[in-house]
Amino acid sequence: MTGNGIPFRKMNGLGNDFVVLDLRSRALNLSDDTVRTIANRETGIGCDQFITIENPRHGGDAFMGIRNQDGGIVEACGNAARCIGQLMLDETGKESVTIETRGGDTVARQGPDGMITVDMGEPRLKWNEIPLSEEFQDTRAIELEVGPLGAPIMHSPAVVNVGNPHAIFFVKDIDAIDLGRIGPMLEHHPLFPERANISVAQVIDRKHVKLKVWERGVGLTRACGTAACATVVACVRKRMTERLITVELPGGELQLEWRESDNHIYMTGPATLDYEGELDERLINGEITSIARA
Repeated sequence: MTGNGIPFRKMNGLGNDFVVLDLRSRALNLSDDTVRTIANRETGIGCDQFITIENPRHGGDAFMGIRNQDGGIVEACGNAARCIGQLMLDETGKESVTIETRGGDTVARQGPDGMITVDMGEPRLKWNEIPLSEEFQDTRAIELEVGPLGAPIMHSPAVVNVGNPHAIFFVKDIDAIDLGRIGPMLEHHPLFPERANISVAQVIDRKHVKLKVWERGVGLTRACGTAACATVVACVRKRMTERLITVELPGGELQLEWRESDNHIYMTGPATLDYEGELDERLINGEITSIARA
């Protein structure tokens, strides 16, 4: 790095990739356009989410700001929490660190074999906590169908909030579902006033689930940590799996546990630093609208 720009890290969790800026010593006003430029894979660095590390707001080790590709602010990101958790664990030397987010606090610890375990907290299961625009008493399966009347290709998703809203459709074969085509329609369905992350899940056995995710504001993603968290909750509530399962995503596997003892969801997986670089300050100032890769 030359030292003339704004340092950033490029990181990923199972291919769910992030541009990370540490703003604890320097505040920056980042417009939606700037975030979209940085996240653009053609003219920018390219990422699923744009992450900022900020000073803690209520006693944690750091606050994590999360913006999607479209510039929109979101509440939680499990894969990013592992990445920031890894950075903060390395920086502080602590056994565990608390990462504040708009969706609540996340505690990260060093897991087995170099993995990171994050406590994603308790799921929210009431219809108005998801939130939904209509009341449903049982959120294990709400009334929503995709496909011909009387012969839908997907129906009755479970809905869960894990810092952000998720709808999980259980199918026999996830590869038979064109989630790239169906996802945008469902993300913006009137039932989801804050939009939703849309997943299709295939239960292989009681300890193994395959998952594909359409992430709101991003699109198809190689991995989505909060979707994996929402899926283990949905599976257990529907008595389809054990509480400790492997969730297989296009980018790799995560270990998920929804513990009965404290009602918290624990996710274990990798956190990878790809490279470090610098952002041109002219981008932040709106003087340029595209950037070269680091």
